[in-house]
Amino acid sequence: MALEFTAAARGILRRWWGSWSRVMVALGLGLCLMLTACSSASGALTGNYVDDTVAVADSLMATLTIEADDPARQEAETEARALIIDYMARYRPRANVNGLSSFTTMQTALNSLAGHYTNYPNRPVPEALRNRINKELKKAETNVVRGA
Repeated sequence: MALEFTAAARGILRRWWGSWSRVMVALGLGLCLMLTACSSASGALTGNYVDDTVAVADSLMATLTIEADDPARQEAETEARALIIDYMARYRPRANVNGLSSFTTMQTALNSLAGHYTNYPNRPVPEALRNRINKELKKAETNVVRGA
């Protein structure tokens, strides 16, 4: 009789723990999704392509003007990398945007800058690359304001 009760109790415990663990996993995933949605990672972008392109271009041009020996350069470059990733993740999949000349010019500039930050994380952007990226960012700004 004691063995039957123990086996029955174990069966009930297993069923209870199985359903309880599923509930906990579901709650954990829901909490993660809510926290991710509330994070400020893409808070700098508004969803308006024209405004975002101008804001990202201005922000990156300001980052490029920071001197090599400035202690704030590392943090500014980290923020620039995050901004590049957010911008590309938001607008690359959009078919109505990724065919525009302003987007392709912007993408070229962002890829160049992100490539430098990835390959040479402790080095400042060389003058020639800085000039080219500034030129492309200004061209992208002009094109996006024109509607191209």
